[in-house]
Amino acid sequence: MKIVIAIGGSVLLKEENARMFKAYGEILKEISSKHQIFVVVGGGRPARKYIKIVRELGCGEAQSDAIGIEVTRINAQLLLSALGDYAYQSVPNDFKKALAFQESGKIIVMGGTEPSHSTDAVSTILAEYVNADLLINLTSVDGLYNKDPNKFADAKLISEIPVQDLVKFLEGKDVKAGTYEFFDMTAAQMIKRSHIPTIIANGDDPNNLIKIINGENIGTKII
Repeated sequence: MKIVIAIGGSVLLKEENARMFKAYGEILKEISSKHQIFVVVGGGRPARKYIKIVRELGCGEAQSDAIGIEVTRINAQLLLSALGDYAYQSVPNDFKKALAFQESGKIIVMGGTEPSHSTDAVSTILAEYVNADLLINLTSVDGLYNKDPNKFADAKLISEIPVQDLVKFLEGKDVKAGTYEFFDMTAAQMIKRSHIPTIIANGDDPNNLIKIINGENIGTKII
C-alpha cells in the first residue's frame, strides 16, 4: 500500500528527547519493506513556544505560521536522522517534490508547507496528491472524542464517524497558528473530497502503527 502517516509533534516530543524518534525510526523501517511510506511531522510544544514569542513581538498569524512550519521541518530532519538510509535525506517543502522523491523508493518525510495549513491538513493534501491507499493520523489521544478527554472525565471515544459529521463537529473551531489541538477543517474537507480511508489513533505507542496497518480496530475510523 501507499500510506501517509501524520505524527503529531506532541507525540514525538512529549519528552523532548530522542526516544520516540528512535522508536518510530525502527517501526517505519520495518513497514517500509512492504509499503511506500510518506510521513508528515508536526511541531509540538517547541512550535507553540516559538509561536508565543512571535505573537509577543507583535507579528501576525502568517509570520506565526511561518515560524511553526520551520519547527516542523526541523522535526522532520530529526526523524530523517533516525531513519538514515531508509529515508530520502531531504525534506520536501511542497507536494510536487514529495511525489518526485518517491521515485527513490525510500521513506519520504515532510513538515509543514504554507501558512494556514496545519500538518494534519498537509497530510491529507499529500494523501490526495500521491493517491494514497490509507491515511493514518497519530496523535496524543486515542482518537476522536465527543468532547475534550483532557478536560472531561466522561468524554467518550468515537470508534467510527462519517466524514460529513466530522466536518460539522469541527465547525467554528479555532484555526490560529499553534492551536490545531486535534484535527482541522481543511483536513476533514480533503478527506471528504477524495474519499481517503483515514484512521486517527494514539501515537504514544509506536506499535499502534503496525496494528492499524494489520487491520486491527483501534482509534477512530473516518468513513
